[in-house]
Amino acid sequence: MIEQLESTFRDDFTIADRFGINGIKDTYKRAFKHWKDDLQYLTELVIVLNWKGWYWADHWKDDYSRLYTDLWEETHDWCCNNLKWEDLKYYLRKVD
Repeated sequence: MIEQLESTFRDDFTIADRFGINGIKDTYKRAFKHWKDDLQYLTELVIVLNWKGWYWADHWKDDYSRLYTDLWEETHDWCCNNLKWEDLKYYLRKVD
């Protein structure tokens, strides 16, 4: 598990939350496009999406929780299908 994030994803998505569903989607699209080739940041993106999904589930904001969960699932599946060997091992170890 990641103890300290190197990325600003947690803050980025907290700001995006203020702009609603479209803000979250836009922030995700930009983050994934820009960081999908950086293993550490991609891994942190998945972790933050998971955290945010649980956060909003606990705070009764089902539409946000559902969106974050869908984005987490989409990105996690992408990682499992596209990362290879040592990169996949790193990813799975950090998100476990």
